[in-house]
Amino acid sequence: MKHLFTLLILFVSALTMAQETTGSIIGVITDKEMNNDPLPFANVQISGATKGTTTDMDGLYEISGITPGTYTIVISFIGYETLQVPNIKVEAGKVTELNTALGAGSVSLDEVVVTTTARRDSETALLLDQKKAVEIKTSIGAQELSRKGVSDAAGAVAKISGVSKQEGSSNVYVRGLGDRYLNTTLNGLSLPSNDVNKKNIDLDLFSSDIIESVSVSKAYSTGQYGDFSAGNIDVSSKVYKGKQMFEIALSESINTNAIGEDFVRSEGTGFFGYYGRYDHNPFAVVLSHGVDPVSVGTPINISYGGSAGKTFEFSDTSRLSIFLTGSFDNKYEYREGSAVDYTLTEKKAFEDNAKEYDYSTTTTGMANVNYRINDQNTLQFNSLFINNSSDVVGYFGTDGKGRSRDAILNTDEGFYQMNVQFDQTQFYVNQLIGTHASGKFKLDWGLGYNVVYSDQPDRKRITLENYQYALDDDTQTNPTFYSNTDFDNQRYFQKIEDEEYNGRFNLAYDLSEAVKFNFGYNARSKTRGFSNIRYGYDIIDTSYPVTDVNNINEDLSLEHLNIADNPDAVYELTVINNIEGQSNTNRPGLAENTYDGKLDIYAGYVNAEINIGKKLLVTPGVRLESFNQEISFDVINLGSLGNSKITSYDNFVLPSLNIKYGLTENQNLRFSASKTVSIPEFKEVAPFVYEDISTRVGGNPDLLEKGFSKIYNFDLKYEWFISPGEIFSISAFTKQINDPVNLVVGADATGTQRYFRTGDKAEVYGVELEARKDILKNSNTSSLLSFGLNGTYMHTKQDLYSQIDGEFYDVSFQKEEDELQGASPFIMNADLNFSPVIGENYKPSMNVVFNYFSNRIDALGSGQLGNIIEKGIPTLDFIWRNEIKDSFQVNLSVRNLFNPSIKYYRETTLGDVVVNSVNGKGVSDYKRGLDIGLQLKYQF
Repeated sequence: MKHLFTLLILFVSALTMAQETTGSIIGVITDKEMNNDPLPFANVQISGATKGTTTDMDGLYEISGITPGTYTIVISFIGYETLQVPNIKVEAGKVTELNTALGAGSVSLDEVVVTTTARRDSETALLLDQKKAVEIKTSIGAQELSRKGVSDAAGAVAKISGVSKQEGSSNVYVRGLGDRYLNTTLNGLSLPSNDVNKKNIDLDLFSSDIIESVSVSKAYSTGQYGDFSAGNIDVSSKVYKGKQMFEIALSESINTNAIGEDFVRSEGTGFFGYYGRYDHNPFAVVLSHGVDPVSVGTPINISYGGSAGKTFEFSDTSRLSIFLTGSFDNKYEYREGSAVDYTLTEKKAFEDNAKEYDYSTTTTGMANVNYRINDQNTLQFNSLFINNSSDVVGYFGTDGKGRSRDAILNTDEGFYQMNVQFDQTQFYVNQLIGTHASGKFKLDWGLGYNVVYSDQPDRKRITLENYQYALDDDTQTNPTFYSNTDFDNQRYFQKIEDEEYNGRFNLAYDLSEAVKFNFGYNARSKTRGFSNIRYGYDIIDTSYPVTDVNNINEDLSLEHLNIADNPDAVYELTVINNIEGQSNTNRPGLAENTYDGKLDIYAGYVNAEINIGKKLLVTPGVRLESFNQEISFDVINLGSLGNSKITSYDNFVLPSLNIKYGLTENQNLRFSASKTVSIPEFKEVAPFVYEDISTRVGGNPDLLEKGFSKIYNFDLKYEWFISPGEIFSISAFTKQINDPVNLVVGADATGTQRYFRTGDKAEVYGVELEARKDILKNSNTSSLLSFGLNGTYMHTKQDLYSQIDGEFYDVSFQKEEDELQGASPFIMNADLNFSPVIGENYKPSMNVVFNYFSNRIDALGSGQLGNIIEKGIPTLDFIWRNEIKDSFQVNLSVRNLFNPSIKYYRETTLGDVVVNSVNGKGVSDYKRGLDIGLQLKYQF
């Protein structure tokens, strides 16, 4: 006991002496970019020493036990400038106070040296934003996108818990709910769709070059549009805040399926994905240009682009930043599989003899101008242009064994089709955004104008019988044109134009330190125009031999057009709607199907952020939203009902409640409850039927007449922010959807898929888990080896009506209940990252990224039909980034290492039958191949 007491005295004496012979530095670091709010998790280090710390949630820090002397203090935060503050004197037994603000722009502190600049798009910064957020949301930033080799927004959201992407398409599912249950915004402003069959813009169009971060809000708050079921996906565009930069990147890659193929694409389309004949009448195009595809040479994917940014400083708080970026990339894919049209019986089948050559391009340009007037006022202008094209040449029945029950000459073999299809989307976005603060008030606002031109010009479809004769050596036997109708051989032209004006503003008022009010308004006015026209080759010489299946241009040349009693006539051109006073044969025509849609939404809301003590934040709110939608259509497939106009008007009162309780400084417990709605989209309502080789899909006007779906949402989440960059969270959620809408396959001769309100209600229950952890750290406490994992388990159930009798369409179900369309019971995303620092200049980063979703319903079967199921698949990517010094990168990627089969099948009493999906590609049961790429990037 005596020895223990002596040791205690010595320890206290030593501690006292240490305190008297050493000093400390304390202070607060604030965020210059966020109105000088406290900046948590900033690093404060003594240059050349191991002593250092990080700021707490209030931006406070302390470094104690410092030997007296003069030091340089280094203050950094990922995404901000690193500041070096020299000549900081530490005296024995005294405290030195150093307070400063950290920002992305230059600063004017005495004796401060700015050494680096960057953007606030790091995983640490986004986790901090997630921690401070009022609502439940998850974000992924540019830094993480680069590390995981993600090239676009669709790939970005697929890395977030509870989110999966459909292989073979750009469809994204959040908590098992697909396109109709999602909203997509850019900088908080709504976006139109680029696809007649989709509500949301294709997220593949947003390349990582223009993305600062992508966030998914899974719990509703009143500032969002009421058409909210599964979540809101918001893409934040890049804003430059550094001094100046210029960056170029070049990459090449190959697809292991495509590299050995003699690739082809549509005639009349260019390498950069443009079509130059929009100004010409489709009839003139048909007469002057053939149907055969053209060769494109070696299928090597290329991507190149550049970015430039510059900041003009006017004062300590005023600056103008300009950021420009542009890129082009293309991709070759080759698919070989099946294309089967099967409802109650087989209608058409190309088993293991369907091939598609897919050439796609994306051209992106963006300009961002950010004017920081002062600490309280900022203006931002974004202008974005995207050109996206898909050029697919499909050959079906290439082995001569294609079958069709409607064939004239031979139903058991020899049925063959060629489909040459080019789609081009040109997308323009213009946004003006402002942020203003004065005393207790803060105003955020935005105005947007968007235009989308989405065209499918000159799709060519050729159908032959007895194709097996093209594969033998007998010149006396040849295939012939199949011509059950005038349009079995056809040219097809389609145009869509969307135009939208939208705006938002939010006025925040700090009533006190404990209470804050938000008053806001959202509005959008959207219009769509759609038209299509077909020209059919009416084969009048049904015995005409097709001697060369690779030269259909010769057979359908003008020399064989039946005009002026042509003795060599093979065909005539026909159109459905003739111009008044003219024939529908060998003459131009009018649009075959048209529809025009208009959507107006105006909403006001109010919510309060109420801090009860230091731990509890309660945010009640209510939104009043006015909804008006109308659609007028003139289509050929509905007889007397085909020319109609339908209007729907309603007002919604949508309450919400978000609660955040801070269990500890780094742990939150969240609860959310809300009422939202789901409204029909144009594509779900317009009864126009789009026909692919083996699928047909159309809208159902009955949906609009029956109004909207009411949805009740509940979330409970626990989150633990272990350290900067590390998190563990678990959440439970449930939804009740009244009057759910599903895509349903009609039990009729055509098997057309349409949208129906299939029952009174659907229920969703689920659990989500997310973890990010550093396994090893280096001497600078930076992550050396880390992993991320998130998974979702869901149970969905909906009741089904036995019979639906609509004004336009009827359907029945033999089941009383089923799972929700698009819902995967299990989703998992995982990644492993190894980032050593070798020497002073070499910083490699190796990443293995894994994704998996389980089987899900692609479309509900009606009557005796079974469901169409999308087979769940695992994917594995390897990305190796090599940063040499701070300006040069050499990156290698190998994607789709498992190379699983992409497969859809219909459940039948006789077993599963491989079929195609309206959401997928033209073939099913195919392997996509590996994508192997090399990228060079240099920043000046």
